[in-house]
Amino acid sequence: MSVTDRLSIQLYTLRSLEDLDLILDTVADAGYRNVETVGSHLDKAAEVRAKLDARGLKASSSHVSMAALREKPDAIVEACRTLGLTHLYMPAVPPEERDMAADGWRALGKELGQIAERFQAQGIRLGYHNHHWELKPKDGAKTALELIFEAAGSSPLAWQVDVAWLVRGEADPKEWISRYRSKVTAAHVKDIAPAGQNEDQDGWADVGSGVLNWRDLWRVCREAGAEWMVVEHDKPADPAQTARASFNFLRSIED
Repeated sequence: MSVTDRLSIQLYTLRSLEDLDLILDTVADAGYRNVETVGSHLDKAAEVRAKLDARGLKASSSHVSMAALREKPDAIVEACRTLGLTHLYMPAVPPEERDMAADGWRALGKELGQIAERFQAQGIRLGYHNHHWELKPKDGAKTALELIFEAAGSSPLAWQVDVAWLVRGEADPKEWISRYRSKVTAAHVKDIAPAGQNEDQDGWADVGSGVLNWRDLWRVCREAGAEWMVVEHDKPADPAQTARASFNFLRSIED
C-alpha cells in the first residue's frame, strides 16, 4: 500500500468553503481518495455518500459529538453503514467542560468505554481525539487524557492521536504514542508554524512547512497501529492550498 492509500483529510479543514460539493471537489482535485467527515455529515449520510461516490471518494472515518453518541446511537450506527466507515472519534468535550476536575474526566472515560463496547458489537470502533487541554494535570501528576484511558479500562475505546496538539500541550508525542500504542487507530497529521509565523492561522501550518518532522512522525504513528493518517489544519488561510500542499508533501514520504 502507498502513503495515499491510508491518507485522508478532515473536512473541518475546508469548512470555510461552506458548500459540500465545492469542498469535495477541492479535496478530490488535490489528490485525496479518502475523507474524514464531521458529525453533521452523519445526519445526511445518504446524500453525503452519493456526493462521495460521484467523485470516487470514500469516508475513512468520522467525528461525532458526545451529545450525538448519547442521544442517537442507533442513527449513528446506521449512518456509518450508509457511509461505509468503521471508525468514529469523539473530537472534544464542550468548551465549558474542558477545565473540569478529575472526576469529570474519569466519568467521561468510563462512559466512552461503555459506548465503545456497544459500538464494537456493531462492527464500529469508537475512539477519542485529543487536544491540548487534556494534557493538564487533574489528579496529582495524572492528566485528563490519562484519566480517560484509565477509566475506560479494558474497553475497546481507541485513540485518534492529534500529534500537533500533544506538542502544543508540551507533551512528547513519541512517548505518549508508545505508552498507548494499543489504542492508536488513527492520527491527525497537522503542522505547527515556526514561532511568530502564521498568527492569522493560529500558528498552524500546511503539513511539511512547519516545525514537526512528519517523515519521522508518520512512521511512529503507523508503527503504533494508525490505520488512517488524516490531514487537518484548524484555520487555513487558503483551504485549497493547504489541501494540495499537505498532500504533495505527504505523498513523497516513503511508507
